[in-house]
Amino acid sequence: MIKTGNSAYYCYMLECADGTIYTGWTTDPERRVKEHNAGRGALYTRWRRPVGIIYLEVVNDRSAALQREFAIKKLTRQQKLRLVDEYLKNH
Repeated sequence: MIKTGNSAYYCYMLECADGTIYTGWTTDPERRVKEHNAGRGALYTRWRRPVGIIYLEVVNDRSAALQREFAIKKLTRQQKLRLVDEYLKNH
C-alpha cells in the first residue's frame, strides 16, 4: 500500500509491463495506479499494463506537481533510473 496524506499532490513514475517509464501527477497515487491498470489511465499506459509505481514525490500544490512532472519527463531514461534508485534507497 502507498502511504499518502490528505490534500497532497504527488508526482510519480510507473514502470510499464514493457519496461518503459511513465510519469504523471495525482492527488491519490493508489487510486491512480488502479486506474492505469484498469485501462482508464493515460493512453500511453493503456496498452502497457500492468504498471507499478517505482517513484513517488510529494509536492506542494498542483502547479508544483505539473512543473515537476514536466521536469522529470525531460530527463533521459538513465537520469530517471538514477532518480528511481535514489528514491528506492530512501524508502
